[in-house]
Amino acid sequence: MSYRTLGKTGVKVSQLTLGAMNFGSRSGALSDHDEAISIIHHAFDSGINIVDTADSYSQGESEEIVGKAIKGRRDDVIVATKFHSQWSDGINTRGSSRRWIFQEVENSLRRLDTDYIDLYQQHKPDPEVDISETVGALDDLVRQGKIRYYGTTTNEPHLLVEAQWAAARDGRSKPATEQAPYSILARGAERAVFPVAQKYDLGVLTWSPLAGGWLSGRHVEGSEAPASARAARIPARHDPTLPINRTKRELAIKLGDIARDAGLTLPELAVAFVLNHPAVSSVLVGPRTRQHLDSLLAVPEIVLDESILDAIDEVVPPGITVNRADEGWIPPWLTSDTEGRRRVRPYRPTAVLAGA
Repeated sequence: MSYRTLGKTGVKVSQLTLGAMNFGSRSGALSDHDEAISIIHHAFDSGINIVDTADSYSQGESEEIVGKAIKGRRDDVIVATKFHSQWSDGINTRGSSRRWIFQEVENSLRRLDTDYIDLYQQHKPDPEVDISETVGALDDLVRQGKIRYYGTTTNEPHLLVEAQWAAARDGRSKPATEQAPYSILARGAERAVFPVAQKYDLGVLTWSPLAGGWLSGRHVEGSEAPASARAARIPARHDPTLPINRTKRELAIKLGDIARDAGLTLPELAVAFVLNHPAVSSVLVGPRTRQHLDSLLAVPEIVLDESILDAIDEVVPPGITVNRADEGWIPPWLTSDTEGRRRVRPYRPTAVLAGA
């Protein structure tokens, strides 16, 4: 396993991060705790030294599983988790207020059964909260020793800059990381998120390198789109009957041809592509089985030559996200409501479709 420095923290992280979203009874993937712990231990034994979870994954059960798995290994692993999402009935049990951050960090520490969290991340932007309140609360947790570093997830470039300036203005420690969606089918982060991260020396973790399963290799020319449980839960991203998702399927088939010609599987090509970007510190992989994990362990050693990268650019040009639903967070001022404000719809970039 190869390692990279996480921004300017000085912390070395494996190029693969173990994502724990698939662990827990509500994940729809892996509910058996012993099996999930076995996968986590196998990841650690294979050189992966960072695991990423969230308070909302299986309503805290994922954190509990991670907590069991790090017993006896705590000093050797980096634990990242997140706050923000609402998963209980309380009106204030969500978001990025000082009140909720202070309350929820205690809950995560308890579920993880640890004295500190290495990386505490804001799961989504919160337009209702002044950034100084959020930064101030997280800096206080750093000073208290409850977290080592803090970061953001799915933030837009201007929000990354605002957080940096707010921290500098108020004499606070700055956000250290950003976790962004990034895959061959969702390259929007290349436009401004990655350049901003590089300018401010942010460590970058990326999620969904297989584009929510579209780059898993399941899609083959001439076959029907395989059934997906995600289609019912998140139809905008996964319903194969939607025109924009049919386009993703067509592009995935083209990318499969590129992978085959390169002597790779499509998942290997997809993850290697993400790691090829110089801004990326580590990419999250969320295996459901030990075999899934094993199939990706050697990817950090894969080097994609310029001809392969050029071929990928012909299918999906730099900076293009094929389906905006894959961006992870849509600003609320762009979604429809009862007042008739503008709604964001999936779009079909001419450049992407030229050869589709």
